[in-house]
Amino acid sequence: MEQLAGKVMLLSGARRAMAALLAGLIGVLALPPFSFPAALFVSFTLLVWLIDGATAAPEAGFFRRLWPAFLTGWLFGFGYFTGGLWWLGNALLVEAEDYAWALPLAVFGLPAFLALYYGLAAALARLVWSDGMGRIAALAFAFGLCEWLRGVLFTGFPWNAVGYGAMPVPLLMQSARVLGIAGINALAVFVFAAPALLGTRRGRLPGLALASLLVAAHVGYGFYVLHVTPAPENRETVIRLVQPMIDQAMKLDDSARAEIFERHLALSAAPPVEGGKRPDVVVWPETSIPFILTDNPDALTRIADVLADDQVLIAGAVRTEGAGSGKGPRYYNSIYVIDGKGQIAAAADKVHLVPFGEYMPFEDVFTDLGIAAVAAMPGGFSGAREHQLLQASGMSFYPLICYEAIFPAEIGAAGETATALLNVTNDAWFGNTPGPYQHFHQARLRAVERGLPLIRAANNGVSAVVDARGRVVSGLAYDVAGYTDAVLPGRVDLGDPARRQAFWFWLVTAGFLVVGVVSRVAFPGRAN
Repeated sequence: MEQLAGKVMLLSGARRAMAALLAGLIGVLALPPFSFPAALFVSFTLLVWLIDGATAAPEAGFFRRLWPAFLTGWLFGFGYFTGGLWWLGNALLVEAEDYAWALPLAVFGLPAFLALYYGLAAALARLVWSDGMGRIAALAFAFGLCEWLRGVLFTGFPWNAVGYGAMPVPLLMQSARVLGIAGINALAVFVFAAPALLGTRRGRLPGLALASLLVAAHVGYGFYVLHVTPAPENRETVIRLVQPMIDQAMKLDDSARAEIFERHLALSAAPPVEGGKRPDVVVWPETSIPFILTDNPDALTRIADVLADDQVLIAGAVRTEGAGSGKGPRYYNSIYVIDGKGQIAAAADKVHLVPFGEYMPFEDVFTDLGIAAVAAMPGGFSGAREHQLLQASGMSFYPLICYEAIFPAEIGAAGETATALLNVTNDAWFGNTPGPYQHFHQARLRAVERGLPLIRAANNGVSAVVDARGRVVSGLAYDVAGYTDAVLPGRVDLGDPARRQAFWFWLVTAGFLVVGVVSRVAFPGRAN
């Protein structure tokens, strides 16, 4: 193993660049739909050895000394994000005549930007790089910090954080109850990079022992939560998820609006399977109502015709309101609660909008260039200031529209009193690619982190009711049209999970930093 480590470390030029790209690309296999965590052991082992050899001349200045490590991390990240996010380009092909020109920006431009975080992580780690376990700890600290930054800077985009690769199944998800995805990111990098110590003489035993202990704790805690702690009691409420499987091109066709609406109604009115209980709450996906509902009172009448008096419909829709004299209307990506009499009982608007999708940053500049957001209304969507709980059938639902579910911080204090998380989305933009599966996986982890069941309705999949431990109670796969009924699982009282998870994240990352610095001082090894 030492010979292999030496060969990787001594790679140069194009072969070094290809090795870094390949290392990142291999890591994508740990993400859905593949969910093969062992791939990240290969990725991060190679990354450590490549950083071992990322040296500059001793007389070089500060930034020039860090440049080889930064470039190595950036190439690693570019491979990882290109392999994991290429499917974003599919959204631009829905209206190819208008947006196909931007395909390289989506497929390569965004990964190139996100890779800057991994380049920064490699450079930060290199600052305290040493021989043995210390460099593994330094890398864990740097990646943990930079993954956190990726989730908060420039509105954030924490998609496919490294920690998700360590949690493919519920048994391996339960640690998120304590650590959150941020804490898992740092610990996962340490564990995934630990095999690099097999090519190192110093610090091999303690590093591999600590990594083994972390894996055992990860698995053991998952077993304890799933099989020893009492499960929360289910509620008596039956939820119906409607998944109409409407092609995105059809959703954009004005002439198809009536057909789309009737398809949703028909699935809502279908009888329960095998004589089951009639659903109490029916849930439609994001923007499932294909027109401005308040401008179509007949639509509310049709909904009332389908619902019983004690039933409730929760549906995604575009909401509009006037913006004052001399201004056009403002549009919101919203969720409506409609009772059995066809009355709008409540509404909640999306808070965290998708840049370049639902609104344009620097709108005036891009408007002058004739460039508009891919999925926005004229003038773009407006965002709400904060999340509002939706009250329905004596329960309260915490709304997360589309990719809001990938942000742990989107679930504010109101989530502590919610009955369930409610995620409506339309992943038909991306076709049958890894995107919808990755999105669903990340939404499941929000349920585990918060101890809340998840109700997720998607236009084309994946729709599911998930319990507070991340287990799918009932669901519909991608490209399956239909509905599924499920009893809503109960919640788990985790106290104040956001504060606890933040505490453990900073404690873990600080601990790795201390180990890295102490090792750098005591055993400088390969440090510049």
